[in-house]
Amino acid sequence: MPISKIMVVDDSPTERHFLGELLTKEGYQVVMAESGEDAMEKAKQLKPDLILMDVVMPGLNGFQATRAITKAEETKNIPVIMCTSKGQETDKVWGMRQGARDYVVKPVNKDELLRKIAALG
Repeated sequence: MPISKIMVVDDSPTERHFLGELLTKEGYQVVMAESGEDAMEKAKQLKPDLILMDVVMPGLNGFQATRAITKAEETKNIPVIMCTSKGQETDKVWGMRQGARDYVVKPVNKDELLRKIAALG
């Protein structure tokens, strides 16, 4: 299934803007969420083809939100790529265990991110 709608989940307006611009220029439809809770609601309503999930957020963090989204019946088929500054190997392993399909460390390398998105499409 080709990916056309991507949800960017990040509590930082700067990161949301940066990723939104990058993805829009590549022809993707982008929707935004500001928190893990917001992401869970919007994932059910908007059914994005892919979610880029930050980890460090107030309230529900990205690991918790990813686990909830990938376990819930109505959203379990939406792939999640963790997109975070947490670059330790243990963070990557934990993110994948929560249901993430891939992991990208900030600052985001545009070509790497686009390759990983294409690989899931």
